[in-house]
This record gives sequence, structure tokens and C-alpha cells, in this order.
Amino acid sequence: MSSNSSYIVPLFIHGEALPTASTPTFSVTQSITGNTVYHAASATPDLAIRAACSAQTAFQSWKTASHVTRRDLILRVAAYYEAHAADLVKYQMLETSCEEAWAKQNVDLATRYLKEIAACVSSVMGVIPQIEKPNTMGFVFKEPIGPVLCIAPWNAALILATRGVASAIAAGCTVVFKASELSPRTHYAITEAFVQAGVPKGVLNQIQTRREDAAKVTEQLIAHEAIRKVEFIGSAVVGRIIGQLAAKHLKPVLLELGGKCPAIVLDDADIKEAAKLCALGAVLHHGQICFSTERIIVHEAVAEKFQERLVKEMESAGSHSGAAVSESIAKHAEDVLRDSEAAGETFLVGGPSPSKPLSLRPTIVLNPKNTRIVDEETFGPSASLYVVPSDIAAIELANRSAYGLNATIWSSNMERALKMARELEYGQVHVNSISVYTSPTASQGGVKGSGFGRQNGKWGLEEFLVDKFVSWHGKA
Repeated sequence: MSSNSSYIVPLFIHGEALPTASTPTFSVTQSITGNTVYHAASATPDLAIRAACSAQTAFQSWKTASHVTRRDLILRVAAYYEAHAADLVKYQMLETSCEEAWAKQNVDLATRYLKEIAACVSSVMGVIPQIEKPNTMGFVFKEPIGPVLCIAPWNAALILATRGVASAIAAGCTVVFKASELSPRTHYAITEAFVQAGVPKGVLNQIQTRREDAAKVTEQLIAHEAIRKVEFIGSAVVGRIIGQLAAKHLKPVLLELGGKCPAIVLDDADIKEAAKLCALGAVLHHGQICFSTERIIVHEAVAEKFQERLVKEMESAGSHSGAAVSESIAKHAEDVLRDSEAAGETFLVGGPSPSKPLSLRPTIVLNPKNTRIVDEETFGPSASLYVVPSDIAAIELANRSAYGLNATIWSSNMERALKMARELEYGQVHVNSISVYTSPTASQGGVKGSGFGRQNGKWGLEEFLVDKFVSWHGKA
């Protein structure tokens, strides 16, 4: 796949791609080849503040744009994605070393997100509440919160950035979009789509920074009076830092953080299908998905049969795993496995793979006890397997986690599965499905250490709106 290492991804502020000659740059490297595929301009704190001021200026007019204007803009962006799908796939593969199938899924789902967000714009409505005082009327209006800082990750580069940016703009907010330093070209393609769709000057501004400058730039933006809310999708470690900064400056946050997704396989499950999708859920995109299947909990009545099938599926699942986005991500996943190895834990399949540091082997660790893999997100193609005697034990083990993002249940009994789903401390629970599942029309978000706030469709729009109560008092 061809690249252009001389190309520099620019900063985009107040309707202009800034000249790159006077701006520091950094290289973007494809991990599987080690090649520099692009360079990117790196924002200074001053340029970041300039982007925030642009968003603040543009908000004064964009907040009054009609729902038709906002809806049609989002639909034009969706049409752009469809027309430029091949380029969007190419950028993702070049920057993140993902499989083509994963990149195509990103384009398809991001396009469907855009269409659903557009469809929900006109459903945002205030209310007229009953007022106890005679001859008085009350109105509760829904209004955009203001300029938003959207900080997007690289692992589902197109989907997650598109969703946040589009939801905020559709709600009437303006955006400072902080792109990932690992996928700035993919993220800049989102900005290009909005520009081609006719987004007004200053409604969307994009910056990215070198890793060594990221903390300072981010803090400057969160502290700035223009920014009224922060959306962050990423690791729990960084999420805590973002949350603390936002709290310091009294800014609300929308956080979608890591996960340790349990897949519960009951004794009435379709064993073949469960094993297949548990394995795929563990290795897809090299396990670099917050919805990855990280813990598999099987009922003892079918444990032997399921384990045998799971091992076979994991052995053949490597063709779907791709490669790690960077050496540091791969090293972390490898270190977690080495911790289990040092503790003498059993590897049913796979294990540490030093010969291929960027393409780790699909791995299953049997019943780990006090090692890192028990409740640390690996971000690699690995999972742990546990055997339990009952539904209650499965629920207790699944809930024994700092995280609460996503869970799955495998059962042919709908009543049993739904009852169990209500007991699980997770933002999403899917029955008879791969864990890497979301729907543009359904609410999505985490609980506990996986963050707070909800995304998708009308729920995503509500995150960027505030209620304003206005009362009218007539004569007595």
C-alpha cells in the first residue's frame, strides 16, 4: 500500500489549513513496516488556544442554526464517507496497521452513525411543565452547551471520532477536535469531509500534537474559558487525568474508557457459535478494542466441551488479528502474558511470542489468580478462561472488576439471560453476540471504571445539550 512520507497533516483552525513551514512536526509510522507514512503538524499551546477562540466565535451563530441546516450538514458528511470509502480505508491501514476488514467496518459503521445522528436532530425538544403558581407558564428549552473539546483515540479511528464530533455539531455546538498522534491523517479526513460538506468557519477546528506536548496542550484547552465540555475516549489511566483536570476547572466530561469484557457461556449455549465468537472477540484488531472479549466464564457442565472448541477457534483466529499499532502497545500486552508465565499459570493456547513482537499469538490463560491479566486491560489478542458452578458464581466473577463497559451472555433461554443481564454491572450486555458490538440507534456507555455518559443517536445529542428553564408570570 502506497504512502507519501513527505505529506504533512496540517492543523485546521477557523476554516483554514495552516501553513506547516513554521510549525513543529512529528512522524507517523506504520508499525508493521517501520516506515514513516506521513508527517503531521504539531500544535503549540498558543495554536490550541487559537482553535478554542475560533470555536467560541463560531458558536455565537452556529447555536442558532436551524435543525434542518444541522441535519443536512451531517447527511452530506455521510455521503462524503460513502464516496471516499477507499481513501478512508487506506488511511486507517497505513497508520494503525489494521486489517482491511476492520477498516471497512469502521467506514460502514461511521456512515451509519452519521445518518442516525442526522435523523435524531429534529427529535430534540424542550417541554412545557406544569407550574404551581397561578397565571404562570414555564418552558424548558434544550440548548447547546457551547464549544466542546473532543479527544479521540486511534483504535477505532474513524468511528469514535466521527460519532463525538458529529453529535456535538448536530446539537449546535462547535468543536476543537484533538486528533490522535497515531492516526492524524484518518482524523483529518473527518475534518475534510465536514469542510467539503460546507461546515461554517470555526465550527470544526482540528489540532494534533507530539506526544511530549500533549499534556500541556490538553490542559491549556480544558482550562480555557471557551471550552464548555470535554469528550474523551481512551484508557482509564488517561481518563482519570482528564477527569481531574476537568473537575479542577468545573467542566463536565463525557468519558468512555477501557473495559475487561466478560463473556458468560451457560450450559444451554450454542457451544460452537459461542467459542467462535469469543475467540474472534478476543483477537479482532489484535485485541486493541475496549469491547474486546478479555474474560470468558463458562458453566462447568459444558466446560470441557467448550474449552476444546475454544482452543481450536483461537488457533485459527490469528488471521483476523492484524498487528499492534506500536511497539509500546505490543510490549504492554506481552508483559501481561509474561506475568502469567512467571506465576506458572497455564496457557491453553499461545503465550508470549518474542519472535513477533508486533503480531502476538492468540492466547488463552486458564483460571488466572493474582496476576495482571485478572483485571488489567491487555489490549492484545488474549483472554482468560474461568470455570464456574452456577449462574450466581458467573455473575459474581463477572462483576469482580474495576471496569463496567461491555459484557456478553451465551444462552438459549431468553428469560434466564435477561435476568442475568440485569444483574451484571455493565453499560451494555449482549446476548448471543460477539462482544465487539454496538448499534447507532442504541445507547452506549460505561459504568464504574469505564467512564460515564452515553453515546449514539439521541443519547449522544443529549450529552451536548443543557436545559434552560424560563418562566412567564402574568398578572394575578
